[in-house]
Amino acid sequence: MKNREKILITTSWIGVIGNAILSTLKIVVGAFSGSMAVLSDGIDSATDVAISLITLFTARIVCRPPNSKYAYGYEKADHVATKVLSFIIFFAGLQMLITTGKNIFIPENKTLPSFYAIYVTGVSIVGKLLLAYYQTTQGKKVNSSMLIANGKNMRNDVLISTGVLVGLFFTFVLNLPILDTITGLLISLYIIKSSIDIFIDTNVILMDGVKDPSVYKKIFDAVDAVPGACNPHRVRSRQIGNLYMIELDVEVEGTLTLSEAHKIAQAVEQSIKNAVENVYDIVLHVEPKGEVHSKEEFGLNKDSFI
Repeated sequence: MKNREKILITTSWIGVIGNAILSTLKIVVGAFSGSMAVLSDGIDSATDVAISLITLFTARIVCRPPNSKYAYGYEKADHVATKVLSFIIFFAGLQMLITTGKNIFIPENKTLPSFYAIYVTGVSIVGKLLLAYYQTTQGKKVNSSMLIANGKNMRNDVLISTGVLVGLFFTFVLNLPILDTITGLLISLYIIKSSIDIFIDTNVILMDGVKDPSVYKKIFDAVDAVPGACNPHRVRSRQIGNLYMIELDVEVEGTLTLSEAHKIAQAVEQSIKNAVENVYDIVLHVEPKGEVHSKEEFGLNKDSFI
C-alpha cells in the first residue's frame, strides 16, 4: 500500500510539472509567433495541469486510512475522480467536434504559422506522448483507473496536436483544406468515444462489480482444494480500488467442533488468498453440511456461475 501511495503521488506530480512546462512553452511561443493554434493548444495544456492537480489531490485522499465513517477506506475516490475526468474529456471532444463542424459550413482562412510554432508543436507531441505512456504504465502497475484515464487524456492531446500538423499539410501542401476538417472530425469523435469508454468502465467498480468475472472460478477452485470444505455459495466479490473484497458461505460437517470448523475456514481463506491476487479482506460464513437454504437473492454458487 505504501508503494502504491508513492506511485500515485509521484506520477500525479510528474503530470502536473510536465503539463505546466509544455503549457508555458506553447503559450509563450504562440504569443510571440502570433500563432493562435499554438496559443490555444497551450491554454488547453493549462487545463491539463488542473486535471493533473485533481489526480494529485485524489491520490492523497485514496491513501487515507479507514475510519468510522469510511470503514473500507478511501480507495474508491480513484474511480470517482476517473468519472470526473471522463466528463472533462467528453466536453473537450465535444468542443472540438463543434468547432471543426463549423468549418464545413463557414470555412476559415488559415495562415501558415512560423517555424517556431511548428517546432514547439512537435516538441509538445513528443512530451505528451511520453507523459501519456508514463501515466498509463504506472496506472496499470497499481491498477489505478484515474491514472489510466489521465494517460488517455494526454494521448488525446497528442492526437489533437498531430491533427494540427496534418491539417497544415493538407491545407498548404495538398491544397485540400476539407481533409483537415475531416481529420478534426474523426479525432473529436475518437476523443468522445474514449470518454464514454472510461465512463462505462468506472460504472463496474462504483456499482460493486468486478471487471474480471473469472475471479469467481478461482474462488470456487480454491474452496474445492480445501479438505472438509464444500458447497461454496452466496459468493460475492467487489473491488475496493485495486483490491478484492470477497464474501462467501461454505459448508462443513455439522459434527465438527467450533475449533475444527474454524481451522477449515482459515484454510479456505488462505487458499483463496493464494489463488486471487490483491485480496483486501474475506468474510466467510460456515454452515453445517446439508443445510436447507431458502432462495438466495445475492451471490453466486457453482451452478449460477456456470
